Amino acid sequence: MRQFILLVMILFLGFVLKPVWEEPVQQLVPDLVWDSLHSTVEFVKENEELRLALENLQARLNERLIPEEPSQVAPNEKKMEESPLLLTAPKGQEFAIHNIKLGNFRSDVENETSTSPKRSSLNEYGLNWNTYHENYGNFFMVAYDENDVVRALYTNQGLITSTTDITIGTTKEFVQAQLGTPESYIRKGNVRYQINSNGEYDLFKLDSSYVTVFYDKHQNNTVTAIKVVDKNLEEKRPSYYSEPSEKLQEGFEYQLFDLTNASRVNHQLPILTWDEHVRQTARKHSLDMAENHFFSHTNFTWKITIERMEADNIDFTTAGENLAFGQINSIFAHEGLMNSLGHRENILREDYRYLGVGVAFNQESQPYFTKKFYDNAWATIDFQHIFAWK
Repeated sequence: MRQFILLVMILFLGFVLKPVWEEPVQQLVPDLVWDSLHSTVEFVKENEELRLALENLQARLNERLIPEEPSQVAPNEKKMEESPLLLTAPKGQEFAIHNIKLGNFRSDVENETSTSPKRSSLNEYGLNWNTYHENYGNFFMVAYDENDVVRALYTNQGLITSTTDITIGTTKEFVQAQLGTPESYIRKGNVRYQINSNGEYDLFKLDSSYVTVFYDKHQNNTVTAIKVVDKNLEEKRPSYYSEPSEKLQEGFEYQLFDLTNASRVNHQLPILTWDEHVRQTARKHSLDMAENHFFSHTNFTWKITIERMEADNIDFTTAGENLAFGQINSIFAHEGLMNSLGHRENILREDYRYLGVGVAFNQESQPYFTKKFYDNAWATIDFQHIFAWK
């Protein structure tokens, strides 16, 4: 009798759970399925004979799954130790940047760094990125909530520590082996956005955070930066693109400037000086693209980068322009530009001395980024030294 009841119970559970195991991984399980699961569990709990039969089945399965001798699994354990790529990190694993983790307080950060932030500017979460660095060395950014608790972190320098040894220079293969399969989409409100990273980054959803790992295509797809965001902060953001404002525009501009300098320091290059004049030129081009729905270094009047700078009376000997469109923030814009060879050459060009960044938003709240680099030979001449003989 017990065997018959056990068979009926297995068939019943299999029928109820059929929608779950047939559902594609990336789709959400409908509420109706969860209701069915809940009802089935309650039914089993209330029926003593079914409960005993289920416990008996579990005991039999355990007898089959647990090896009789420990030595039978030792060879497999040895292989796991010899092949770290086979290891799987716990889903709740924490990352630290400059020994700072999510949940720390501002006082913890500033005790660790012995300094105040060099800049504080609005980001897409409605919080401020607070930028810490020493002439753009040891560069990282922290976002605090209203209680001065760390809710987000970012760095593109060697300040990362983790329980899985993921850091700058780690291979993409190792990252995915440790953190599992990256997310293929992210949901904002009732809309699901497909992640098309072009292999430039992976997004991982851990128990308490979202971790974005960026890769450098020109350095064998190794880790070049990491962003860690509190899970609740990310999930409460109502839409993919943030509501435009003057503060967000300015925040994106300064953040892209700081990220550029941090990357130049990584490559032993001199840092760039912010130029307010050329920022206005960059802003005008971003606004032109946003309002007239185009994306090009040449505008509708056929003016190119150099001509637009000349029209704004900017003196230069060499100049360059980087454009980005559609990224949700300056971090993604910067990492994308670094993975584009021509734009990367502008970012890492040694003889540039000045940079201005201009951002504008279109009607869909998508940001356009324009970066204008230049060098003014006259500005670098030491006139006091030349005329010292007088």
